[in-house]
Amino acid sequence: MKPLYDDSRLRPWRIQKMRELLPALQEMVAEMQLVPDRFEARLKRVHPENRESAVNLLQYLVLRQHDLRGIQRELAGLGLSSLGRAEAGVMESFRAVIRLINTALAAADGNAKPAEMPESDPAFLQPPCGSTRLTENTAHVLGPPQPHRNTRIMVTMPPEAAHDLALLTSLLESGMDVARINCAHDQPEDWLRMTQNLAETSRATGKNCRVMTDLAGPKIRTAEVPAEVPVLKIKPERDTLGRVTLPARIRLLPASGTAACADSGETLPALVLDDKAFNNLKPGDTLHLRDTRGARRKLLLEQTDGDGLLGLSHKTIYAAPGIRLKPGRSDQPAVLVNAVLNPDPAVVLKPGDLLEIALHPQKSASFSASPSASASTTVTAHIACSLPEAFRNALPGAPVWFDDGKIGGIIEDIAEEKVLVRIRQARPTGTKLRADKGINLPQTVIEVSALTEKDRADLPWIQHHADLVALSFVNQAEDVQHLMDVMEANAPGAKQPAIILKIETRQAFDSLPDMLLTAMQARFCGVMIARGDLAIECGFERMAEVQEEILWISEAAHVPVIWATQVLENLAKTGLPSRAEISDAAMGNRAECVMLNKGPHITAAVQSLDNILHRMEAHQTKKKALLRKLSFEDRGLA
Repeated sequence: MKPLYDDSRLRPWRIQKMRELLPALQEMVAEMQLVPDRFEARLKRVHPENRESAVNLLQYLVLRQHDLRGIQRELAGLGLSSLGRAEAGVMESFRAVIRLINTALAAADGNAKPAEMPESDPAFLQPPCGSTRLTENTAHVLGPPQPHRNTRIMVTMPPEAAHDLALLTSLLESGMDVARINCAHDQPEDWLRMTQNLAETSRATGKNCRVMTDLAGPKIRTAEVPAEVPVLKIKPERDTLGRVTLPARIRLLPASGTAACADSGETLPALVLDDKAFNNLKPGDTLHLRDTRGARRKLLLEQTDGDGLLGLSHKTIYAAPGIRLKPGRSDQPAVLVNAVLNPDPAVVLKPGDLLEIALHPQKSASFSASPSASASTTVTAHIACSLPEAFRNALPGAPVWFDDGKIGGIIEDIAEEKVLVRIRQARPTGTKLRADKGINLPQTVIEVSALTEKDRADLPWIQHHADLVALSFVNQAEDVQHLMDVMEANAPGAKQPAIILKIETRQAFDSLPDMLLTAMQARFCGVMIARGDLAIECGFERMAEVQEEILWISEAAHVPVIWATQVLENLAKTGLPSRAEISDAAMGNRAECVMLNKGPHITAAVQSLDNILHRMEAHQTKKKALLRKLSFEDRGLA
């Protein structure tokens, strides 16, 4: 009977290819076998239960020093494993391929027995064992899986979680596995109520839920922006026919009342007057003025609930310090405006502007343009930095990003107390930069401890109440060791929360293997891909590549990964997802956990993510596609 497939013509070619590939594979195995001895000093510091995982991680890193794409193509052409899914057990994946090649070559040469291979080192995990180790570690760190899916769901707790038991119940019943408490917000008493409510609702629903606390860390932010501005536009609201529906409104304040007004959270702009001049004004007065354009305008004064007066105008006014307000009463002198206050303080930056960053907050108080001593052009805006030491190693030409990448520039000059940044990316009409917005320095080595004084103060509470502690803005192994030392000093010999390494800077990405080996001194740890800051640091175009590398390295270490930042963000905030974020959420199936941020529709987001992850697990696990039976019309296939 003729065989269904005769490969006799291809057999010599295949045998020859195997002979050519075998030495390269054996050479890589020999190189990986040296890992335990080569890194023995480092491996001694790893927790004994993690030694095999650490060896596998180091072997994977050694392997990835080579470009294996040619070998992979050849192996796939021979019907052998291309080694593209070897992360969980690198050495034994190679040995399995070599065994198959030896068997085929022995048969081709007429040998009854294939060439023998050296015994496998007990430190080398086989692929199934590596995957099992990752599954076990994930269960210890993130809790047991749901019956219908393995990927966990983490949810950032909103302030309402401190008092709304119904919200927590709905989140647990919808599929939340881990609750995240962001220690950059709220207070310890709020966190305590959240954990107590979680424990109560968990008992009531019978649902397990771990608690992860996120340390605030040394976030580099813009400092407070002065409310005083050189000019401010106020205008009335009009309907589609141009008729005024709401007059332009501006407060008039005495100089002595500006501080109290700022603390009140008032949302209207203000004109600041001398106390004596202000006291001569009263509700019902009409003030005549010429604005900065010379346009004649009137303000009708009304009483407000606070110390000031409210001025109303049916026309647009451009207000600035120095304009004169003339009361309609002839017995009253003109009043001079001393300052104009913006209720939403910000500097407006356009491409080409020169921004001065003061490295000491008290040095940044002016919004007026000023000449630069080190540049031929004029500084158009000033702002201060909350963490000036972050610029210690900055160099001219290095990029700077503000407010999650909305504004970007290049450092043009650096002095002892200031940095000049030429704005390259912003809206042509200008982008506002407010206080407390993030600053990223992707090409600057930042020598700042990841553990702040606030973090140290929060840690005793965290160690007592949390299952996981996320180390924010970690950049190097020393940061991880510092956290471990502080926790041990706080509670010697006690069981500690598992450390989650938040990878959100370029420096952290480059240091990930070193940080993992340090974290693996404890029995359990994990990794979070904080894609917001990381995308800015590494470049949006590289983000897909970077997150893949983090997934591979973490799998080689048998460490669970949390896929975070902007997952189903539109759905959580507006109730309606975008098409792109559904695909992004499906990609999260590659990680062991997916994190959702808070929002008015967070319960719907959890339900949707639960459904997406459940469906995707039938098609994909890590990098491996699963060939589930598909349902489709069979017309035309007959």
